[in-house]
Amino acid sequence: MTDYGEEQRNELEAIESIYPDSFTVLSEDPASFTITVTSDAGENDEMVEVTLKFTYVEKYPDEPPLWEINAQENLEDPDAEDVLKLLQQQAEENLGMVMIFTLVTAVQEKLNEIVDQIKIRQEEEQKRQERETEEAEKKHFQGTVVTIENFLTWKAGFEKDMSDLKKRILQREEELAGKNKLTGKQLFERDHNLDTSDIQFLEEAGNSVEVDESLFQDIDDLDLDEDDPDFDPLALGSDED
Repeated sequence: MTDYGEEQRNELEAIESIYPDSFTVLSEDPASFTITVTSDAGENDEMVEVTLKFTYVEKYPDEPPLWEINAQENLEDPDAEDVLKLLQQQAEENLGMVMIFTLVTAVQEKLNEIVDQIKIRQEEEQKRQERETEEAEKKHFQGTVVTIENFLTWKAGFEKDMSDLKKRILQREEELAGKNKLTGKQLFERDHNLDTSDIQFLEEAGNSVEVDESLFQDIDDLDLDEDDPDFDPLALGSDED
């Protein structure tokens, strides 16, 4: 009959001696502990780290232990899922044997692979950014390739813009014309000299105005009765009119 307790105690002692700096006992009944697993450093000192929590079940190692990721650093969630799947696979393959060291070793190797993948992803991301930058520079110098479709679209937009511009110009001209058209009163108010313009005209004309004296009758030839009470010398001019 298998003494599960004895096997578990022996494994715990071995694990503690193998991982003295990363092994931590959480409880003794049931036995529960954590082991922190760190990858090797990459070329640019990239590292990932995961803390695994194990708990023995009563019939371990004939039954797999319980495990979970207690903490992680620089480890993305998809990679963490891969670690858990790996633990499940290794546990199934090692039933009947103490397996903590085997599980931790498999996780260590997986973390190293993840570091390599991180490097590959970084290189691919750098190349992608370089391609995008190069394509943007090409577009900047080459401009947009003209096709029938985008030319017609541009032409329709251009014609609409020009039509709108002409409408705005005509509207502006009409507004200005309306503002510049002054009434007679406004003209008079703007030029106070208009009220003296006729007088100035006559003064400037001077002697240039010629009068035909033959058109007027000599006052001596007129039959006037000065004794007539209705006689008005000032009315003579009005009769001529």
